[in-house]
Amino acid sequence: MSDTGPDIWLSEIKLSAFRNYASIATEFAPKHVVLSGANGAGKTNLLEAISLLSPGRGMRRAALADMQHNKAADGFSVFATLHNGGEEFAIGTGTAGNDPGTAPVRRVRINGTTAKSADELSDLCRVIWVAPAMDGLFTGATSDRRRFLDRMVLAIDPGHGKRVSNYEKAMRNRNRLLDEPSNQQSDAWLDAAESQLAALGTAIVVARFELVSLLTELIETSREAHDGTFPTAHIALDGELETLAAEGLNGFDLEENFCRQLKELRYRDRAAGRTLHGPHRSDLSVHHVEKDIAAGLCSTGEQKALLIGLVLAHAQLTRSISKMPPFLLLDEVAAHLDIDRRAALFDRIHANGGQAFMTGTDRNLFDSLGDRAQYFTVDNGALNLEIG
Repeated sequence: MSDTGPDIWLSEIKLSAFRNYASIATEFAPKHVVLSGANGAGKTNLLEAISLLSPGRGMRRAALADMQHNKAADGFSVFATLHNGGEEFAIGTGTAGNDPGTAPVRRVRINGTTAKSADELSDLCRVIWVAPAMDGLFTGATSDRRRFLDRMVLAIDPGHGKRVSNYEKAMRNRNRLLDEPSNQQSDAWLDAAESQLAALGTAIVVARFELVSLLTELIETSREAHDGTFPTAHIALDGELETLAAEGLNGFDLEENFCRQLKELRYRDRAAGRTLHGPHRSDLSVHHVEKDIAAGLCSTGEQKALLIGLVLAHAQLTRSISKMPPFLLLDEVAAHLDIDRRAALFDRIHANGGQAFMTGTDRNLFDSLGDRAQYFTVDNGALNLEIG
């Protein structure tokens, strides 16, 4: 981060009919932003709105209809003015203007032009977040860790989201074919479906494996640069295809292996009613290096520190590869950290160069940020800038 502020920052945000915000317009200085207030005031809602400046469903993965203010007659809208590399971009997204009676559809406009897809947002910025719902990441469902992993990949490989979406569609197609009566099934159709599934699945495995390799290397090389405030995480991929990739099997052979397995296991998948082999079954393994223990066996505080350390390393990797320091959305991130760890967290956030938005019920938790941040009080969908 330069002396003048973040390299990428938001100078303005406007919300209309979003969650508990009927309508707000707020300007930001080129600094980090701290939002303090009572539970339910709307702090997380504002972070969620900012998370929509990236592809996907936002930090809560909520349905679009649930984001709309309950008194709104139309959909919601989120507008932001973004500064990147000396240029200014007007970004708008939301569901406002949808035809009445139809399912809400999210649209994106950049400088007044409708984007073909939300993927175009990745050309302007990257967004990374930590939310209280992620506190149980290492002990929760495997699907949550896969989703976390794929968000990390997406930050350095914008094509990954479409890859995963197409894989899921191809898998549903194969499942549908397997569900047809045996006398109506065609091996040719299944062969074609499995060939497509294997190609997409292999691309997902390779992209995830590259992310894990790059992140592991960065964590190792930067380990001595940090004071050990946050524990070191060792990450690995668990899954049959991932094991083969780790053993050095190239992409072509990996795809052939996956396709062959799909064909050989049709009987099992037909009985189960779903595809039981592939990257949709993989897991992300995280280990506390200093204690030599699986993350899921660590204390709650240690798990939170591991998660924060991992996210900070990922933010550093994202900046290195994309040449854009990401926005960091940190919801209640300081609540369970002692004063020294909070200070170290804020220093590393600032050093990464992107604007961070942080929330907390206790404003005093952010004192060590000093004048590196602006401070707002959030009260029932209204933002008030603290003066002095």
